[in-house]
Amino acid sequence: MTFPVRHISQTIDRDPAIVAEFAGTYENLPRWAAGLSSGVCQHGGRWRTDSPMGEVEVVFTAPVELGILDHDVVFPDGTIVQNSLRVLRNADGAEVVFTLFQYPGVSDEAFEADATAVAADLARLRELLEGDV
Repeated sequence: MTFPVRHISQTIDRDPAIVAEFAGTYENLPRWAAGLSSGVCQHGGRWRTDSPMGEVEVVFTAPVELGILDHDVVFPDGTIVQNSLRVLRNADGAEVVFTLFQYPGVSDEAFEADATAVAADLARLRELLEGDV
């Protein structure tokens, strides 16, 4: 079984290493990822964030320095949602690609709203990074 999926991308005119470092730093999440974080803090070695879904834990699961910003979002009930986020070289700049899955129980309307939120977050990331953070 597979899920419906959408790849949402944003070109950023900055070196991919700079993009990955900025986007993959927990403390920067509230600056660009409003769909995930309005504030972040570390408790007991875990990064927690106030999100639109309530307080959740965020865990980067791969080497951020390689442009792999895959991350798990852990909900208070223990549910884990895995998110794929990659920073790819695009000539002298970067292409940031988020893979959004439509999991069972997520309506088409909610999926579209999630896609819109992700696109807005990636656009905010571009604005920050192209504006010389």
